[in-house]
Amino acid sequence: MAGKVGFVSLGCPKALVDSEQILSRLRAEGYQTSPTYQDADVVVVNTCGFITPAVEESLSAIGEALAENGKVIVTGCLGARPEVIKQAHPQVLEVTGPGELDKVLEAVHRVIPPEQSPFTALVPPAVKLTPRHYAYLKIAEGCNHKCSFCIIPKLRGLQTSRDAADVLAEAARLVATGTKELLIIAQDTSAYGVDIRHRTSAYAGRLVRAHLVDLVSELAHLGAWLRLHYVYPYPHVRDLIPLMAEGKLLPYLDVPLQHASPKILRAMRRPGGAESHLKTLEEWRSIAPDLALRSSFIVGFPGETEEDFELLMDFIAEARLDRVGCFTYSEVPGAEANALPGAVPEEVKEERRARLMALQQQISLEKNQARIGQTLEVIVDEYGELPGWVVGRSKYDAPGIDGLVYAETDGTVRIGDIIRIRITRAEPYDLYGEMVGRVPWKPGIPVMKNVAIETIQV
Repeated sequence: MAGKVGFVSLGCPKALVDSEQILSRLRAEGYQTSPTYQDADVVVVNTCGFITPAVEESLSAIGEALAENGKVIVTGCLGARPEVIKQAHPQVLEVTGPGELDKVLEAVHRVIPPEQSPFTALVPPAVKLTPRHYAYLKIAEGCNHKCSFCIIPKLRGLQTSRDAADVLAEAARLVATGTKELLIIAQDTSAYGVDIRHRTSAYAGRLVRAHLVDLVSELAHLGAWLRLHYVYPYPHVRDLIPLMAEGKLLPYLDVPLQHASPKILRAMRRPGGAESHLKTLEEWRSIAPDLALRSSFIVGFPGETEEDFELLMDFIAEARLDRVGCFTYSEVPGAEANALPGAVPEEVKEERRARLMALQQQISLEKNQARIGQTLEVIVDEYGELPGWVVGRSKYDAPGIDGLVYAETDGTVRIGDIIRIRITRAEPYDLYGEMVGRVPWKPGIPVMKNVAIETIQV
């Protein structure tokens, strides 16, 4: 009888991909997964350790797993700080850092030796923790930035990009097995391939460069929706915008701007400012007017004055971003920003966050109201509460963080279908409408060319 492993996955989509890889390897070795603590022979907790609330959530999850099961292996970002875990929960069996897949497997083997069966050598399809119709595609790990509020390089190391051929092969497999939306992620997606000097690798009979523009151009042949996350506004990002205008890439960019005050951005060790950001956004929109822009901002950073915050508010009002996340500054153990002077009181942080989100809510409502009467393509994520109703997302919305589209259909629509919805009502974040048609789905295939197969450096 194969051993059973319970699994708790916390954190961002990048950590979710790590969880998928661990579970895929465990399944390939014959292990089963358990949906309950009680039936598991051991529990693996994949943690997040980016900010203090995430650390607290991770420690709480570890404690719950220990209380319910007793045999716990910890991995993930918080695993890069084993002393924190061991101090709170000394009884954990093993602590491994992010991306240490082999060490997790070794720890599981010590608790539950793998079966010696010829059948488990036949690797089954990879485990996905997202619905069948969308998947996260991680193209690089780690980060080369030195933002003063962040410790990701300490947790996950400097950037390590995957070869384009590896990414394309994984994407083709996902699309062939029903994935209709690929969400491309990395800590810094725009910098993909910089660390490996944009080297080429052989895929489908030709050489493909490890560069974001080249990669997206190749992925477009697969026919799935392509959505980009964590895109820093480097100059070459402009070359992606025409692909949106041509329908090869979703008109959506997740750009982490963080602030608009030059003084605060310098303290954060972030580039740009309100003027340069606005110029970049204007240029992008001139090429793809329907582009939806998401960004996140931190308020209450050490040294942020009311004047700095007003600069941010002016930027929000002028930029008219489609989707905005706003967070109050939280100390991250080990981050250099902790030592900066000018700590902002918690009540001031919360008040500023509320003001910013109130402004953005009005902008979002106006943008959504402009959608009334339009027909949008919507991918169905789940069934609604009423018969015939479904809940989905337009091309302008990513799962889990953006708005939803609630639609009345003819009752024959399935999860994962892409349908056309005429918008009849708008709220600040969500849209409502009625189905007027379907979008045929036919996955593409790689374009083959006859060239020499080799890997070279450029």
